[in-house]
Amino acid sequence: MIGSDEEMSSFSSNHFTLEKISENVYAAIAKEGSGSVANAGFVQLGNAVLVFDTFNTQQASEDLKHVAEAVTNLPVKWVVNSHWHGDHIRGNQTFKGSTIISSENTFTTMQENHPSRIKKQRDDLQGLTDYIESLSKKQEGVNTNQITFLREIEKSLPTLELVLPNQTFKGELKFHGTNCHARLFTLGGGHSVCDAMMYIPEERVLFMGDLLFVDCHPTILEESNIYDWHAILIQVENLDIDTVIPGHGSVGTKDDLTKLIQYFEEILVIAKQDRELDELVIPHAYKAWTSSEFFLKNIKVLREFER
Repeated sequence: MIGSDEEMSSFSSNHFTLEKISENVYAAIAKEGSGSVANAGFVQLGNAVLVFDTFNTQQASEDLKHVAEAVTNLPVKWVVNSHWHGDHIRGNQTFKGSTIISSENTFTTMQENHPSRIKKQRDDLQGLTDYIESLSKKQEGVNTNQITFLREIEKSLPTLELVLPNQTFKGELKFHGTNCHARLFTLGGGHSVCDAMMYIPEERVLFMGDLLFVDCHPTILEESNIYDWHAILIQVENLDIDTVIPGHGSVGTKDDLTKLIQYFEEILVIAKQDRELDELVIPHAYKAWTSSEFFLKNIKVLREFER
């Protein structure tokens, strides 16, 4: 790829850091307080470029498209949405000229949920602006990352357009390239109603979306099924992989799968204990993980799930 290293070294985005994972795989790791929120990335298959997830705003996804095409000297042919959550799909409009792909369940859930969500946010744009201003005027305890994140949402809403996938799949879908191949597959739902992963066997790399959080507490939602999620991670451990690209956190290895499996096993035990939330403490192994506020939230969700 002529000029790929030069393009990488000169590229800068307010929304993500670009990391070259292998000869053909690149990860776009979200920056705090930006318009990305979640991680994304792309694969140079040789004769085509495949993007995995599109961030939370069109500002971030425009940077992603620019660098993917600049590094590979090819247009983006395919775009994958790992699951339906906004921080992975709201940048789709940047890729209208590409084939956007998701599982059937992800497509249906996006179609059912996002139009009303986007409309509600757009209708309350002035309320968002007022809230940002109130935060900015605070003298103490100001979270600057929260303010810059909200400003990115404010900037995106007037022109934000929901662009749904124009191709769906069941089970798995394979992409054949002259440099490498990619296998898009789902083992069902764990974090969301349906979570897709993308495996590049020649590079021993797996894009995992929000099935993996590296060195940060995962978000276990009301729609999540921790038992299915745990089982999926155990299956993925059997793949021939060296590198895993999570939905949130830094690029990891197979060891990070094991860490999250152990986290789920420990948190399930804690959730079943007859103790008040304010009596619970984060286990030592996870004290250094970011997003610690989700520890107690996860316990609450699990207790509701078990009822």
